[in-house]
Amino acid sequence: MSVYRSIYERALDKPEAFWAEAAAALHWERPWERVLDREKAPFFRWFAGGRLNTCFNAVDRHVAAGRGAQPAIVHDSPVTGTVRTVSYAELRDLVARCAGMLVRHGVRQGDRVIVYMPMVPEAVVAMLACARIGAIHSVVFGGFAAHELATRIDDARPVLIVSASCGIEPGRVVPYKPLLDAAIEQARHKPRHCIVLQRPQVAAALQSGRDLDWATALAEAHPVDCVPVDATDPLYILYTSGTTGQPKGIVRD
Repeated sequence: MSVYRSIYERALDKPEAFWAEAAAALHWERPWERVLDREKAPFFRWFAGGRLNTCFNAVDRHVAAGRGAQPAIVHDSPVTGTVRTVSYAELRDLVARCAGMLVRHGVRQGDRVIVYMPMVPEAVVAMLACARIGAIHSVVFGGFAAHELATRIDDARPVLIVSASCGIEPGRVVPYKPLLDAAIEQARHKPRHCIVLQRPQVAAALQSGRDLDWATALAEAHPVDCVPVDATDPLYILYTSGTTGQPKGIVRD
């Protein structure tokens, strides 16, 4: 605890030096000009002028460092009784192809993508794929009712939604596609496409012209490289619950 206390106190006493030291452990395409930009306080910006890619730092650099065979994800699912391990090399290849899938279907840097999925590795792949191309992802809790999803669609205005045919809970299977369809029907904003991961427990009916099968779309895509973005660019939007009013989108650089 004494070591923790000294580190914590240093972070409070000299925050810019502390976080500059922490940030030096990341890979930067271009170093920052200022650790903390205070010009528009209380809207502070960290590492202004710097350029990097979150996906590269989370995945690609570990493969480049020779750790490609090391497990990156261990998905241990008690509800399905399965364990799936994804190595860093496998994850890089999946994410690069998923990013290519998003680009092929109209997602560009700065666009929003809603991820409405259960806790499966493909949800992580979709988030990292957005970061890879500079798109902004917003994770919406899988199984949220249609109205709650619709309010987030109207606020984020996603170009595309990534979802799954169902979620699996103890004692029941929750079909997601009917909830997604109802949410899009209620929403004023209409996404161009929905990419749906078909799970063996439930097959989702796909709407022609709008919906795409994850496996097919992924197989048809070409992998793409990481796109460096400004450190101050948005990475994701996470919404408050909306229990006491309209959900509020919190933006993380």
